[in-house]
Amino acid sequence: MKEGSLDAPTRHPLDWTSPEFYDENKIFAELERVYGICHGCRRCVNLCTAFPTLFDLIDEGPTGELDGVAKDRYWDVVDRCYLCDMCYMSKCPYVPPHPWNVDFPHLQLRAKALKFRKHGAGMREHVLSSTDRLGKLATIPVVVKFVNAANKSKPARALLERTLGVHRERVLPEYASARFRDQARAHSPAAVTDGTRSPGKVAIFGTCYVNYNEPEIGHDLLAILAHNDVQTIIVPREVCCGMPKLELGDLEAVARNKEINIPVLAQLAREGYAILTPVPSCTLMFKQEIPLMYPNDPDVRAVRGAMFDPLEYLVLRNRDGLLRTDFKNPLGRVAYHVPCHLRVQNIGQKTRELLEMVPGTQVTTVERCSGHDGTWGVKTEYFEQSMKIGRPVFRQMADSNPDHVSSDCAIAARHIEQGAGLAPGKKRHPLSLIRMAYGI
Repeated sequence: MKEGSLDAPTRHPLDWTSPEFYDENKIFAELERVYGICHGCRRCVNLCTAFPTLFDLIDEGPTGELDGVAKDRYWDVVDRCYLCDMCYMSKCPYVPPHPWNVDFPHLQLRAKALKFRKHGAGMREHVLSSTDRLGKLATIPVVVKFVNAANKSKPARALLERTLGVHRERVLPEYASARFRDQARAHSPAAVTDGTRSPGKVAIFGTCYVNYNEPEIGHDLLAILAHNDVQTIIVPREVCCGMPKLELGDLEAVARNKEINIPVLAQLAREGYAILTPVPSCTLMFKQEIPLMYPNDPDVRAVRGAMFDPLEYLVLRNRDGLLRTDFKNPLGRVAYHVPCHLRVQNIGQKTRELLEMVPGTQVTTVERCSGHDGTWGVKTEYFEQSMKIGRPVFRQMADSNPDHVSSDCAIAARHIEQGAGLAPGKKRHPLSLIRMAYGI
């Protein structure tokens, strides 16, 4: 092992099935060790609210050092970590292979797992993290209109805040009346093979958000692949990738979903399909988190090798001379936000690269956490903090007076839309922009 951290960061597998992983004394000893290192460094103070919370606890304590912080206050820090991984990937000089071996996000995950095992979770956490079940219920034809109307009703939102702790001012995504998977499998021309496709074939893992909230993102991807003569299918069966349960510390639920998803995806991977997931958090689950939970599982490794961000896949096809570049429509000024869970994948700015291939397009990029993070930013106690974290992003995205505001993370884009007070129609997913540029 080399001293220092000049080498690329590396992640250790999560020994989550070991009793030692949940040993409370060992977890708190490691929290104390890592928090002490963070206190002496403080490079991550501007990333999220976890670090300012830690440093305030120390600075306002009787000794001005970590030993003046009561151990039960460590949970204040744990609860504010939403596992974006940016401290690990972009700030911390002490990540492995450094001998201090600091992995702040996965230590907070371990603490969350202990908390979940000991105390379970409240109704709000169970509801918000059950995205697949909630989506199936909310998109029932009779129900969907009621749910969407209630999410816009002030009395209903006040009731939701009192009962579930969902902040009344948080703009929530609408539910679609027609699910992406149902429509795509029944009607999409891109899902039909006719023997004239160019090299390469794709399987689309729709994700909960695209399936239930913004199916148009999935249809845009299908249209782009069809325009490029790519043989495409919809993954035959899928459930939630597990990211909401991971953030909750419910690793057993992650494991249950893995047992459903991975065999299906591994078969597709071995058949030569590239697997595309149009939500960065879902891609990251299959590229990083599940492989770290199951480092020796050959099916998991096969899926990891076949998993791509959609824009990454399109750029790689372009490098192989297989992407059509017959763009008909300029996009003008695009303010593009790079979401944290895409940055963590270390694939570079593939979305920006593709957008800049469109003639008449100028892209301004913002690389900073938007502050929403899945379910964290909808909770009453964290809503104001999420808006504060996002404030610099809101300002930077609006500064260029863009024609379009875009992020690969649809949830981050909606958060930016709310925080920046954007006019209706300015927010568009990068896949929607590429389809618009093609004129298809």
